[in-house]
Amino acid sequence: MTYIDEISKSVIVLIRAGAVCRIMLCLVRLMTSEEEAIRHKKRIGNTLAFYVAAELAFVMRDIFIRYFS
Repeated sequence: MTYIDEISKSVIVLIRAGAVCRIMLCLVRLMTSEEEAIRHKKRIGNTLAFYVAAELAFVMRDIFIRYFS
């Protein structure tokens, strides 16, 4: 069980780091390219939605594990 917890913590760190990198990349491109501003704003919103869904999934997993054990 501890091995699974270590893997899930690693995945959470990777998701957080990936989301931050993606948002930073979109912000940089948003500043440099005014023609594609709408596209990059939409990508930032999609990244935030993915991040929230991923965090929620891991929170729900923790709740189920604590409830059933």
